[in-house]
Amino acid sequence: MPDETLARQSVVDLLEARLRDDILDGAHQPGSLLPPERDLAAQYGVTRTTLKHALTRLEQAGMLRTRHGIGTKVRDVLKVGGAELLPMLVARDNTWLAEVFEARRHIGTLIARRAATRRTAAQGRRLSALLATVAEAADGDAAQLADVEVHRELARATGNRVYLLLTNTLFNAYLPVRLALRAPFEQPTEAAAQLAPLVEAVRDGRPEDAERAAERYLRATEKQMLRSLETAR
Repeated sequence: MPDETLARQSVVDLLEARLRDDILDGAHQPGSLLPPERDLAAQYGVTRTTLKHALTRLEQAGMLRTRHGIGTKVRDVLKVGGAELLPMLVARDNTWLAEVFEARRHIGTLIARRAATRRTAAQGRRLSALLATVAEAADGDAAQLADVEVHRELARATGNRVYLLLTNTLFNAYLPVRLALRAPFEQPTEAAAQLAPLVEAVRDGRPEDAERAAERYLRATEKQMLRSLETAR
């Protein structure tokens, strides 16, 4: 484990990343207790206050669990961790993105079919307005964020709040690195045209067409985003 003093700028962020990487790389095994705070702070060359902030963040992310009188235990993230860990895992290792996109595609097709059977007239109009926002976006980044709002509205149209939370979770996993994934949205009018069959099928209450359109759209954008990520490496 490195023991050089961390830079003072963004020291909590840097320490959080170092601890996270050490945990995921196995330097601190699942189920084990971290060293006492005094020793751990000295090991990383930081103050105990800085260490406490970093440990709190990792505990909130589900990687650690602190119990008074016992210490801070490393959790087995693949056994007990939840979706809240995805942004952290994607930021550390881009190979997680392929799995995030696969889940996005499978969940997205279910959402599309259900939305087409449950959407209200008001939600149909809202989807059309959001689609227009994609087309009118100023640039690729704005178009990508507008596309996200379309999918949030599709999830709302299912009437199932769990679908909305799942949608939020999957988007939260990759939005922090979205600038490397905006290839499908660089031409906003084309992006909107590609998304239109899905929106129209849901708006018009055609569940089978909505499911097929979602599969086509999500698979196509997934390929483009992963290809752009490879190019950026």
